[in-house]
Amino acid sequence: MAIKYIPYFPDTLEGQAVLDNFVRTQRVLRYRDNDRVINNIRRGMPLFEVSEQEQVGKDDRGNIIMRGECLSACAYLKNKGISVDLVYIDPPFASGADYAKKVYIRRNPRVAQAIKEAEAELDIAELKSFEEKMYGDIWSKEDYLNWMYENLMAIKSVMSGTASIYVHLDYHIGHYVKILMDEVFGEGNFLNDITWKRQTSSGFKGKSSMGKNHDNILVYSMTEDFVYNTEYIPYSNEYIEQRFTHKELEDGNERRFKDAFLGTATSPSTIQALKESNKIYYTENGGMRLKVYLDETSGIPLDDVWTDINAVNSQAEERTDYATQKPEALLERIIKASSDEGMTVADFFGGSGVTAAVAHRLGRRFIHNDIGINSIQTTRDRLKAAGAEFKVLEIKDGVSLFRNPVQTMDRLKSLIKGLRDEASIDSFWAGAIVDSQKGMMPVYLPNLMDSSTRILDRTLMNRIIHEALPDLPDDIRQVIVYYIDITDKWDIEKFIKEQSTDTLINIELRDLKEILDEVVIEDEVEWTLTPAKDGCFDCWKVEITSFQSDSLLRKIEAVNQKRQQQILKGAKKDFTPIRISDEGLETIEWIGLDCGCADKNVPWHSDTEIKIDRLGYVILNGKKTDTLWDGSITSDRKPLRMKIRNICGDETVVAL
Repeated sequence: MAIKYIPYFPDTLEGQAVLDNFVRTQRVLRYRDNDRVINNIRRGMPLFEVSEQEQVGKDDRGNIIMRGECLSACAYLKNKGISVDLVYIDPPFASGADYAKKVYIRRNPRVAQAIKEAEAELDIAELKSFEEKMYGDIWSKEDYLNWMYENLMAIKSVMSGTASIYVHLDYHIGHYVKILMDEVFGEGNFLNDITWKRQTSSGFKGKSSMGKNHDNILVYSMTEDFVYNTEYIPYSNEYIEQRFTHKELEDGNERRFKDAFLGTATSPSTIQALKESNKIYYTENGGMRLKVYLDETSGIPLDDVWTDINAVNSQAEERTDYATQKPEALLERIIKASSDEGMTVADFFGGSGVTAAVAHRLGRRFIHNDIGINSIQTTRDRLKAAGAEFKVLEIKDGVSLFRNPVQTMDRLKSLIKGLRDEASIDSFWAGAIVDSQKGMMPVYLPNLMDSSTRILDRTLMNRIIHEALPDLPDDIRQVIVYYIDITDKWDIEKFIKEQSTDTLINIELRDLKEILDEVVIEDEVEWTLTPAKDGCFDCWKVEITSFQSDSLLRKIEAVNQKRQQQILKGAKKDFTPIRISDEGLETIEWIGLDCGCADKNVPWHSDTEIKIDRLGYVILNGKKTDTLWDGSITSDRKPLRMKIRNICGDETVVAL
């Protein structure tokens, strides 16, 4: 439940979300639920309890990784008085696509060790993998724009007076978001619409259409007083050969230069100074021109068409196998252009953590936020390997109850006993439960992909009572409304009584967290802890003897069944099912040891940690090694607790 609500912005304009700046054409562009969005803006951003999960380093700079909704993160930052100097966001594009992470089964440590002892090569073709949905980008236009409007207002509320925001989109929705940003930030604060060509070629698309090969990045500032550092694109070799055609020797070194117009207003004293510094070039007819040396120029000033940065390819060293990952070069250009060292750079849809990683490398503070646990883990590992110091925070806004929203939405109906599809009710309802005494009871479920529906407040309840209930069949006598969070249950029940005088339908409120809590089952770990026999005075070795993940095994079985069905339908010619050993060690991705505390309520701290890459090699405390994992981890102090992450991202902490 939200602790309180934080105002979005002191000078919020009424009606901004209604997008009626086309009214002069008598074609008002209005979207469903605009009134609800306006009410949400007036109410404020929900502030939830925030818990610290981990401390990496001393964190004297205030770097933060947060898991939660964008609105929740902004509420936390504003409540703490934290402002940001540059925002880059790469939100969902409303593309209608689901995005998945490639999950690799690691090599069984016992097999890997045998291969190493036999001096045999690892066969990459033996790697088993499957995809796990991370988030869904399936929106109606109306829902997306209302959701985006609230997020932009929240982000604006934590931006400093000299801040800029870069919003990365594509053709699906970018033109609509441009209108939103005009209203939220003001048309006068529009700076650029950057065209980023992602690849050298998008491939031949046949007769249907041209290839689509660019994204758009909308840039706005908070005020006229914004930070901007001119960036330059290096000259191409072709440009140099065509323009810097003159050469001369200086101290035995060849210098290229081009000649430029000197200007009729150049004073004699200036010309004399240029002559003395060897900056005057004489043409064949005796005319004077200005020498522009290649080694004294910065390149071509950056414009809003970027064709020199390619997307992250499959062989790139920076690749993290994270859906929609953007190249570091892209973020480096943005961060250098619109921030200075020591400033704070934020990404509220942080994904693979590229914004935070580049900000750290360039001497900026960073704030990374995302709803997906895979994003938090990927970014955490990436930044720790880069030597960054930061806190990992979790916002108790309901996101932590599930690994990622799209996974939970896929399973939610099966978790509610008796819930089934019902053709006689519209899509507002998730289905219905049939009871022998109460008859058919329609069920409302919050959309976990839409933060505005997670909180059951008067506005949402008013919509249910006055819009959804009247459309139900006449024989309905009860409905069930599930919620993730509620503003005040007593107040909502009072509101229901006040507003339901014209209906005989009873509304039952249920807490969805009670169902989701039952789903969270920790993996089972068996281990031995012994003094290490390597000559170290106080070294300890934890050997994992068994690791069983029931949820992971169910996912693998589902993948096997799906692929088997594809064979039966003729879609696949061959199929080798994914098999896991009895020990299950090949389903482990990461292990950490905490030697300072055994209390599970204290934030985690890794004194030592290993990550097993897809080929079975150990990454020790962020450093890549050529050692195959043998099923153990050692530390130079006695560990008190251990955290294990499986290949799908589920984490289990056990006391040692």
